Amino acid sequence: MRITGFSGMDIDSMVRSLMTAKRVPLDKLNQQKQLLQWTRDSYREMNSKIIDFRNNKLLKYGTSAEMNTQKAVLSGNTEAVRVDATVDANGVPMSVSVARLAEKSRMQSAPLQTAVIPADGSTAEVPAKPASLTTTLSAFYGTDAPDEFEMNINNTKITFSKNDSISTVIGKINNDKTANVKAVFDELSGKFTITAKEYGTDLKLAEGKAQSFLSLIGLNGDDIQTAKQGGIFVKNTSTGEEKYYDTKDNTVLVNGMRITALALTMDPPAEGTSPENIIRTSDKPATITTETDSQKAVDTIKAFIDDYNSMLELFNNKVGEEKYRNFQPLTDEQRKEMSESDIKLWEGKAKSGLHKNDEILRSALTSMRFTITSALGDLSSYGITTGQYFENGKLKLDETKLKSAIAENPQRIIDVFQGPSSAPTTGILDKLAAEMNRTLDKLVEKAGTSKFSADANSLFRPESMMGKQLKDFDKRIFDMSARLTRMETAYYRQFTAMETAMSRFESQSSSLANYFQK
Repeated sequence: MRITGFSGMDIDSMVRSLMTAKRVPLDKLNQQKQLLQWTRDSYREMNSKIIDFRNNKLLKYGTSAEMNTQKAVLSGNTEAVRVDATVDANGVPMSVSVARLAEKSRMQSAPLQTAVIPADGSTAEVPAKPASLTTTLSAFYGTDAPDEFEMNINNTKITFSKNDSISTVIGKINNDKTANVKAVFDELSGKFTITAKEYGTDLKLAEGKAQSFLSLIGLNGDDIQTAKQGGIFVKNTSTGEEKYYDTKDNTVLVNGMRITALALTMDPPAEGTSPENIIRTSDKPATITTETDSQKAVDTIKAFIDDYNSMLELFNNKVGEEKYRNFQPLTDEQRKEMSESDIKLWEGKAKSGLHKNDEILRSALTSMRFTITSALGDLSSYGITTGQYFENGKLKLDETKLKSAIAENPQRIIDVFQGPSSAPTTGILDKLAAEMNRTLDKLVEKAGTSKFSADANSLFRPESMMGKQLKDFDKRIFDMSARLTRMETAYYRQFTAMETAMSRFESQSSSLANYFQK
């Protein structure tokens, strides 16, 4: 204990005692602010889970592939084509033949030779010789070669110097990504070849404004070979009708089935392999039929039920969580007197019930349950029902009944969950996604969260309702802290004045006593 001044009183302790009572309103403001911050942080956690539920669950399950009940069955030449049945597959048997194989556009020169340098009286004639990778472009002229050559590949201009070797030319062409071609020079044949990198694309070559590289190596438009697109013959084995599909991407959609000719998408395994080495099916067609396969739809519905129940449980827990009003956020002074474990337990109680009967979350919960109950008649016929009343609307699944109902009428379950093609937004998944969007909008307005980012550390928008409330708390806390500081200073001044007066009185008393003793 520190003794201050003549009075012998512990002034610091007395001032702290006086200020403790005065700081109670400030402590309450800080506690209210802390509760608001905890609530906003909890909203952000809920916001992230709602976005995940909407984006990675509802929207995913809403795609046609997730509820596809059709399966393609391929027989015959199964190595030539790959088939995926879409939801629109009508079950008509078909025979598929690959008519021809795709080729890449390319151009190829005649064997290249250097120019003959004639004798001039002082030197002998230099005969032409086969070009190599080290041959420079000037060697094709012999004398008086231009300084620059130019060509245009797929609207990309490429220039070369007369001192560039064929190897350098190839490097410049291949390194230009916008040209999208591959250049090769074969020293054995002496031929220069330019090939498109992709099937189904034209190779467009043109001369530049400078000396033409194409003319230099003896090429013109007649030498360019245009790509041949892959073709597929599809025959309806029931009616005998046959159609030819000339497809650029080697894939066609026929009667709801996506067909890809594998041979058309294969690059030759090594240089020099010709398209004739790859399988054709003209004399050996593949036969395709479809059958109902409920497993994909069953897996999707089971996953949806699990995700829906988890989300429902989350909302129920938040709005029904018990609130302990006697456990307020701890002040700094209270923290100093408690252990870390006690602080953790206390704050667990203090954070409980932050969303007790929360209007936003309760509204979302009610809408989710209404969406399901309004379709319960259809769902129950597929083995999907709600549990007991104390389970708060969780869904139950009879998988055997679901598989049987899908086999009987696969389109009906698709319409219930994804909506019919005439009204796609009326399905359960779209309705739930729309409700999640409305909930996110409310959270954006109230807590300042993001409607699109599920990042748990994303920043809040300060213009939100809670953002403005926190800003107001900061101002009130600042003003009250300043007022308490002034009050504390005033207390110390009063005690200092008291000490000064007592010291002065003691001095005067001592002087008077000394006077009478004389």
